[in-house]
Amino acid sequence: MIKQVIQTADAPQAIGTYSQAIRVDRMVFLSGQIPLVPETMGLVEGDIVMQITQVFSNLQAVAEASGGGLDEIVKLNVYLTDLSHFPMVNEVMAHYFQAPYPARAVVGVAALPKGAEVEIDAIMYLKPQEYPAS
Repeated sequence: MIKQVIQTADAPQAIGTYSQAIRVDRMVFLSGQIPLVPETMGLVEGDIVMQITQVFSNLQAVAEASGGGLDEIVKLNVYLTDLSHFPMVNEVMAHYFQAPYPARAVVGVAALPKGAEVEIDAIMYLKPQEYPAS
């Protein structure tokens, strides 16, 4: 098994001992993204919709650096510090995804890094034509 580290300046740099994503064959495991602005590494200003939007933008940047896009995401895990924000996740997600939607779980948590209100991680399966030959 060969693990390829995915790294892009278009998404926030890791704030701990992890990679933005790891690719193994056609599977890509995207680390959790919080609403950090890549250029400043600070939380995006604004309401929860702005935070969710920033998280999906960050995931999109990592997905593209992996050789795919959001369409190849097969599983999302969403972590919210306030489950009343669940409808806003659906609203924003509809701008980034089309049916068939990825499988998804939404979990309420007590706290997230840097005081974020949302974090999302993902699993992506690259289409054969997008997977570069070794």
